[in-house]
Amino acid sequence: MNAVRQIRLFVVAGLALAASLCLGLGSQVQAAQATPQLTTDDCVKCHAQAPADIAANGAGHKKITCFDCHDGHPPKVPAKDIIPKCSQCHSGKKHYELTGCLGCHKNPHTPLNIVLSGNITDACLSCHTQQMAQLKEFPSKHSKLYCSTCHNVHGKIPACTQCHKPHFAEQTKDDCKKCHKAHQPKNVTYGKDIPNKDCGACHKKAMELLSASQTKHKSLACVYCHQDKHKMVPACQTCHGTPHPAAMMSRFPKCGECHNIAHDLNRWNSPAKESVKQEIKKDLKKKKK
Repeated sequence: MNAVRQIRLFVVAGLALAASLCLGLGSQVQAAQATPQLTTDDCVKCHAQAPADIAANGAGHKKITCFDCHDGHPPKVPAKDIIPKCSQCHSGKKHYELTGCLGCHKNPHTPLNIVLSGNITDACLSCHTQQMAQLKEFPSKHSKLYCSTCHNVHGKIPACTQCHKPHFAEQTKDDCKKCHKAHQPKNVTYGKDIPNKDCGACHKKAMELLSASQTKHKSLACVYCHQDKHKMVPACQTCHGTPHPAAMMSRFPKCGECHNIAHDLNRWNSPAKESVKQEIKKDLKKKKK
């Protein structure tokens, strides 16, 4: 009886050992067959620069991982297929229909660090349509330039003095923009806060006469009379109404015939006024008779 029991225990132990050996071998086989999974930490081990570029200037690419663009790695994926096309993610806008993305976006890991080389305009117009509309509506020398002539780096707004001489020594880029818009530079408009020195930088003679004047005009800002738009010349009646009798106004319909120019009012020693003075003297003599 004891012998039979010992035999049974030996058989059970043998079966248990065999089962454990089989299970262990199976898991080893499964482990050998499992495919290791790459992570972004693995990418950095060889490709350190790309993640560094993205961290510094990745823009929207900061929101995605390496595997959103690079689907696999050689030898599993052929080397020619690991660089994705931009259209894989970017679509739905006119700009994304352009070809040769790397011509401007030279490093996909810093997509908005764009240095423009050559004569480029068409690519810019896929986004910046308003600027071109202004250049066409208000023709100037700027209308004949390429976008990249001024904007050789995307987003760069150059100083006007990069090409143009300043009107006065202290003039800054912000001073220029008070009157001139880059894409319509000859359509000169301005606000009510422009100081006389800005106008006088170009209109020197008018400024000299006004500064030397003894009339109330001397105390006015240039933009008080010349409002909103360059070369706007107001009618005297806008401020002064009709100060003289109708008979006098019909005889001398132009205010300047008597009062000289607005910047140099009532300077009767002007040679141009001699004829008017003679006319007035004749009138006075007739009235006395």
